[in-house]
Amino acid sequence: MTGYIALTPLDLAWGACLVLINAFLSLILDLGIHRRLLIAASRMVVQLSLMGLVLAALFSHVSPWWTALAAILMILFAGREATARQDRPLGGWWSYGVGTAAISMAATVVTVFALTTALGPDPWYDPRYAIPLLGMVLGNTMNGVSLGLHTLTNGVVLRRAAVEARLMLGATRMEALGPVIRDSLRSALMPVINGMAATGLVTLPGMMTGQILGGVAPMDAVKYQILVMFLLSGGAGIGAVTAVLGGVRRLTDNRHRLRLDHLARGGSLF
Repeated sequence: MTGYIALTPLDLAWGACLVLINAFLSLILDLGIHRRLLIAASRMVVQLSLMGLVLAALFSHVSPWWTALAAILMILFAGREATARQDRPLGGWWSYGVGTAAISMAATVVTVFALTTALGPDPWYDPRYAIPLLGMVLGNTMNGVSLGLHTLTNGVVLRRAAVEARLMLGATRMEALGPVIRDSLRSALMPVINGMAATGLVTLPGMMTGQILGGVAPMDAVKYQILVMFLLSGGAGIGAVTAVLGGVRRLTDNRHRLRLDHLARGGSLF
């Protein structure tokens, strides 16, 4: 098998019926999420359609500058999404800055590592490989960073008395916040661990399924998926550790005092 089945707008409309069913269920069960569901679905369609046009243009003009520009825009949006819905974000631009810096560093390192070692396209910044790979790594890294920061800030508030007691007894900020840091990193990495444990036995990941539907030999698709899972794990781990440690630095000062006044008031920055 070398071809693939092209989808028509009617085929997509059949799939959209399932979203409408979910919205209908929300309406009759008074869940209150039907509006958000339809907006999210519409936003997804528009975003993917625009991305398709952008990728088509990038693929026809292989340039490191255009690839870098697309990557920067993706990273900025990922940073925004990672920090937009936290209950207790860091104050000011720190929440966006810490999250975006962690995502940028982790996703860039992992993607460049894969492009220059395992995949090795010529040139290594070929957008046909770089952009889709970065997108997958970004999505998983974004989730890890978001979960890590969310658990960190909530944990510090909930365990404030215990943390301050340790600090008064002479513990450093890393020692006092150790349990919160460990919980934050576990929370960030657990989805990756669960995903790797279930892949192949319970689920067939989207990339592997897409390649098989596109005519790629199953074992070749499996190899790509294994590589991607390793990359996703690395991105989530590096990003979560960077974000959580950055958050710890912001929530304490040089005298190892807890600074909850550095948390934002009244919800998210965005």
